[in-house]
Amino acid sequence: MKIGIKGISRATATATVALTAGAVIAGSVFASSAQAAAPATPKITAAGGFTMNNGSAKTLFSKAADTRRSTGSTTKIMTAKVVLAQKNLNLDSKVTVQKAYSDYIVSKGASSARLIVGDKVTVRQLLYGLMLPSGCDAAYALADKFGSGSTRAARVKSFIGKMNAQAKSLGLKNTHFDSFDGIGNGSNYSTPRDLTKLASNAMKNSTFRTVVKTKSTKQKVTTKSGGYRYMSWSNTNNMLSSYSGAIGIKTGSGPTAKYCLVFAATRGSKTIVGTVLASTNATNRTADMKKIMDYSFKK
Repeated sequence: MKIGIKGISRATATATVALTAGAVIAGSVFASSAQAAAPATPKITAAGGFTMNNGSAKTLFSKAADTRRSTGSTTKIMTAKVVLAQKNLNLDSKVTVQKAYSDYIVSKGASSARLIVGDKVTVRQLLYGLMLPSGCDAAYALADKFGSGSTRAARVKSFIGKMNAQAKSLGLKNTHFDSFDGIGNGSNYSTPRDLTKLASNAMKNSTFRTVVKTKSTKQKVTTKSGGYRYMSWSNTNNMLSSYSGAIGIKTGSGPTAKYCLVFAATRGSKTIVGTVLASTNATNRTADMKKIMDYSFKK
């Protein structure tokens, strides 16, 4: 026997309505619980910030991520990348420290690896001097070594050209370099998103990863007279000691750049890479990093 809609009993209709209402309520409760579980987006003092999942490249946090800003010594990530991208690179080849490198440090009041004129330092050691104490003298030595040209000025210009070519090849559309160390002439800039992408790519290199996660190192270098001395360098990135799972990468600061940090950390199977640019001071730079990293690991 067929039963039409009119033939449905009042009890059946009531039960159906109740079941539907229950499902809606249950769904609302589930959605509310999911919303409650989602971490609140943190507020940072930095003018710009960005994090992403290093495996999937998924954006996890973003604040003015594509606004161009001065980058300070985070520029040296690209300096290292250009060096490590050289064909047939011999990390143990030696570079003689020139007076021009120390004169540059003095003239700029720049951060230094305290390289001594006449010493012979390996390319590998220069990378440590570049990334740990943020040595602008080490940056100059590497640019002089790996640029092309018959004069030092030409070689430096060539090296900076290689930095910009790398930026273009990585699709960093809001990045430009006019220096090998971040002490620019007004045209040295990047963004939180671009620097994070650059760092993620640089971290594919095992030598780069080893250098940037090193808290301190003692390196034996050859002196001008053929003897040796030890150079001790400590990493300016205190995240390595203060944040669980930290694996790098580079600090930066300057009158225009203020306080910057490009960073990475691994917890379990997840690695997050990120950047903060133009934090108000060194303490807030660290606090900003921790806020957005904690947030990103919860997402």
